[in-house]
Amino acid sequence: MISIYLVGIVILAYIFGSIPTAVWFGQAFYGVDVREYGSGNAGATNTFRVLGKKPGIIVMFVDILKGWTATNLPYLLDSSVIGNHDAPQFVNFQLALGVIAVLGHLFPVFAGFRGGKGVATLFGMVLAIHWPAALMCVSVFLFILLVTHYVSLSSIMAGFTFPFSVAFIFKTTVPAILLYGIAICALILVTHQKNIERLLKGHESKIYLFKRKQSG
Repeated sequence: MISIYLVGIVILAYIFGSIPTAVWFGQAFYGVDVREYGSGNAGATNTFRVLGKKPGIIVMFVDILKGWTATNLPYLLDSSVIGNHDAPQFVNFQLALGVIAVLGHLFPVFAGFRGGKGVATLFGMVLAIHWPAALMCVSVFLFILLVTHYVSLSSIMAGFTFPFSVAFIFKTTVPAILLYGIAICALILVTHQKNIERLLKGHESKIYLFKRKQSG
């Protein structure tokens, strides 16, 4: 029998993911709906492009927090409901809630189901599940970004870093984590199709972390 607590936690995870940080922040402080400018996505990257570095950092941090919080919701439940914290089903439930939060970010009920690409929320989920692998993803992301200035390419490479690191570096013994890593790669490729097309054509916009001038 499905517990009412489990249903409530699932709904809460979706609500966390559905918080349209970029949309609400842009409208509240700048009178701008970021979905009407730039790439049209309600995410941190487009906030960087449209509103600048400081708003972009704030939106990115909150979006990461959304994924991290949703993934850690099982800790609120009694062990009799979901099992001990070291039990496989506990990790599986964490992964499920993280995915639900990402879906909430992609299709937010509070913003007409027009959301972002979910990379920051995905990272928050990874951070909650396996923080050493998350740090490797951050390192790869920053390195690629500093070299190429393409956020989309950096996100794609960071996404592929997670399953590689958990499989070959940290050698996880939890199959669900590896399967989740593979699913991350597939999701990132799907949500970045237009970015990949622009990268291949040389039309993708660039972001410079330490320069005011942006090109592309």
